[in-house]
Amino acid sequence: MSSKNKFGFGPIEPAEVKPRRRDPGPMGTAVREAASSMTESTENLVEQRRQNATDAKAFRQAQEEGRVLVAIPLDEIRTDDLPRDRLDLSSVATSDEMEELKASIRERGQKEPIEVYRTDTGYQLKKGWRRITALEQLLTETGDPRFGKAIARVAEEAGTRIDLYIDMVEENVIREDLSFAEMAQVAITAAQDSGLDGMGAEELVGRIYASLHKMKRSYIRSFVFLLETLGEGLPYPKSVSRNLGVDVARKLQAAPERAAALTSALTTVSTAEEQAELLKKFVQTAERAESKAQDTPRQRSVKYEFHVGLSKVTARKGECRILSEIDFSSVDRKRLQRAVEAFEAALRDG
Repeated sequence: MSSKNKFGFGPIEPAEVKPRRRDPGPMGTAVREAASSMTESTENLVEQRRQNATDAKAFRQAQEEGRVLVAIPLDEIRTDDLPRDRLDLSSVATSDEMEELKASIRERGQKEPIEVYRTDTGYQLKKGWRRITALEQLLTETGDPRFGKAIARVAEEAGTRIDLYIDMVEENVIREDLSFAEMAQVAITAAQDSGLDGMGAEELVGRIYASLHKMKRSYIRSFVFLLETLGEGLPYPKSVSRNLGVDVARKLQAAPERAAALTSALTTVSTAEEQAELLKKFVQTAERAESKAQDTPRQRSVKYEFHVGLSKVTARKGECRILSEIDFSSVDRKRLQRAVEAFEAALRDG
């Protein structure tokens, strides 16, 4: 029987079948490449947008936390909200250290940012009084516009008043750049701030300088007492050394009546050295007076006792005590008064 069908051909053997080529043509290739490129671009765009959103969120957070540096014109920054932590700003502004800072900024630019916070009227300085003063002087001296702006960290909110004082002094305290008198003056000035709920200067020392060792806070409190006692009578407070200031404060605490004489004597000094010598003499004089008082023999207190009938009498300076079985509260007041008057009369006549 023939293997061919009625159409005249037989079944195709598998070996004879050649696979059909399905390679895309030029148009198909172009379409596929365009589709692949579009998919890749879309994924990249989505990832880029996601990264932009993440970066924007991180930037806003950094900005709110004051970690973003901005350039602010000097005339937009005010310095009158907080008292500065320097006693004599005019001398600091004309000091050799200020000239060195200006030379550094002139040569290398402002490397350390100042810190400001926003208020209803603009920006207020928190940290960096010396840097902003140096920029102001350089702008005046040179007219160079690059000194007309300060690089600053900006806090969107001022925070509590006590936090502002802490932030203001923190940098200089860490660098040990403040004298004990200046640290004490910050606490004294802060105590007059209506925003601090009437806290006293000694209490504020513990708040503002909480990061310092308790012994150092004790020294600052001694200077608080010294400055509050002598006031403007102490002409060169910054020059008073730690030990001398503490010694003078202790002597004044032991004998407050000495303050007037010391204040009067301080009006005669004209230099910090003369002031130091006078304070040393004050301490030495006070120590001699205390030593003399300790060496003076005290009058021995005399006490004796005796009995009169059933009553025991104890006598010492300024006191005569009678212990008796008699209930004195039951004795008529006038009768008891006459008895005491007779007792005193007998002592005077005797």
